Amino acid sequence: MSGIPLTRCQFLIPFADIHNEIGAPTTALLTKFRLPTSLEEKADHYAPMLSMIQFAEAAQRSQGLTDFGFLASQRLQFCHLSEKLRSLITYSPTLFIALQQLCKWAPFEDTILQMWLEHHGDHIRICSKLAGTEGLRHLEHSQWLQHVLSTHIVRQFVGPGWMPATIAFEARYRPSRETKASWPHTQFLSAQDASWIDVPASLLSLPNLTNEPLPNPPEDEPGPSGNNIINSLKLLLPSYLDGGPPTIVEMAEMAGMSLRSLQRKLAGAGLTYSDMLDCARFEHASKLLRGTEAKIIDIALSSGYADPSHFARAFRRISGVTPREFRDTGRPR
Repeated sequence: MSGIPLTRCQFLIPFADIHNEIGAPTTALLTKFRLPTSLEEKADHYAPMLSMIQFAEAAQRSQGLTDFGFLASQRLQFCHLSEKLRSLITYSPTLFIALQQLCKWAPFEDTILQMWLEHHGDHIRICSKLAGTEGLRHLEHSQWLQHVLSTHIVRQFVGPGWMPATIAFEARYRPSRETKASWPHTQFLSAQDASWIDVPASLLSLPNLTNEPLPNPPEDEPGPSGNNIINSLKLLLPSYLDGGPPTIVEMAEMAGMSLRSLQRKLAGAGLTYSDMLDCARFEHASKLLRGTEAKIIDIALSSGYADPSHFARAFRRISGVTPREFRDTGRPR
């Protein structure tokens, strides 16, 4: 795979919160697996998916947790989906259209997530698979999140108490007795060709239950892609700016390629790693300058600059103006 599989930091937050609440050294474990350590303000940023799975499994093993993926999934709600997907679901007139939108835009949640619908008699299956992860262990942590979020989308049309009759895992995984007790009327299957939950076909025509006014339909823009290293870096780097971004050597290791291969791919696009990093810092800073009243020194620190004067020089090199001038020109007269 030429890119880095990524997932939204939102899906790492419940794992980190549970680990932190039991008094475990969360920051140290996140750092060990090269994950962002300050997550609350980065819900819509991206982190390496495989590192997240390794973090979850290491935490489960070291702290004696049971079904860590299930525990984390119980803390997710419909509101934790990306804004793009929430808007598309809310705008969908029926459950069937909503599920089609879910399948189309799943990469907004996990960049290598593939989702599709299969008809089986009087039911359909909402199927999911992480591309290129065949044979990897402990994928049940991620698959629990996929199942629960699909369930929340169905509940937007059926009601808050709905549960699927069957939950199937691609992973070789058996839920604990406690987990089964939380889903008393659900059958669990293991080692399937894909992960899936089933939905009665009779529910597909149900309208959305939300009482909120429908938004304007989102523009049909391309979603994130984990199959291109340039796109991967653009999505990944903002998560690391405030804590010190990975070096190019570390990034090559995260991408599963040699340093020389990464440099060649960047050079093929006319870029260097420093270019990518400068661009990520500029985009992060420009959003804060135009969209908030944060102090410039705080914006500099959150963009990864310890010295505000260094930040000002770097910002001017890209934009042609100082950060203060950029902010002033963006304000209404």
